[in-house]
Amino acid sequence: MTNLLNRLPSKCGLPILCGYHNPTAKVQVLRITNIPNWYFERVVFPGEQLVLEALPEAVLEIYSSDEQGSFLSETLLGDWLRVNHSQYCSLKKS
Repeated sequence: MTNLLNRLPSKCGLPILCGYHNPTAKVQVLRITNIPNWYFERVVFPGEQLVLEALPEAVLEIYSSDEQGSFLSETLLGDWLRVNHSQYCSLKKS
């Protein structure tokens, strides 16, 4: 399933289209907290793809969980998650 969620406020700058795929067998929580006046948080299930608009400087925090609780497992810059038009079209078809 592909979701397009949370548009940035109009005065934030030029957004880019970003995509993330959860390759794990566990539920992950994705957060972006470093953009002023915008907070993004979504749950991504195993194998699920997420499409969002973000700024190139956005930092995506990926939280995973284990028996002891949740932990920050990875951080990625929005610019690393950028998708082009053909990638987006293939995401929509999945």
